[in-house]
Amino acid sequence: MKRTNNITFSYTECDNIEELNAGDRELLISAREAAKNAYAPYSHFKVGAAVRLESGKIVSGTNIENAAFPSGICAERSALTNASSNHPGDIPVGLAVAAITDSGLSDDPVPPCGNCRQVITEEESRNGRNIRIILGGMNKIKIIDKGEDLLPLTFNKNNLKVNPR
Repeated sequence: MKRTNNITFSYTECDNIEELNAGDRELLISAREAAKNAYAPYSHFKVGAAVRLESGKIVSGTNIENAAFPSGICAERSALTNASSNHPGDIPVGLAVAAITDSGLSDDPVPPCGNCRQVITEEESRNGRNIRIILGGMNKIKIIDKGEDLLPLTFNKNNLKVNPR
């Protein structure tokens, strides 16, 4: 039987950082600070990400570009890798992302790319916890309850199972 399905999700939107609770504000400020350390000589698009771990600790990451473009890494993956490598067992529960251009902080929130969305949902799956995402721009901030909302038809470990015939 052919049928049409819909996928929807809700998110919270704020006009400025002052509307955030203290923890979210701290996480977004950490992402903005991290963006200043990005290495982006080709795109001049510096992205910072900050991950809050279950313990409350915040770790960050930045985008690192490379002349061989596929060899770079995004800030979100850099931060999540930092968290996993240096704080094993301390589960990511929040992720903030901010971007800086030559003109300053981006006007609008910058969402994670497809690769980063996949990594975020994999982290959620392997840890059994949602990761709350805060996307911060100068004019708007978006808060998404979980990474799966950004990639609802995610490729996951169940797709790797082969059914015997």
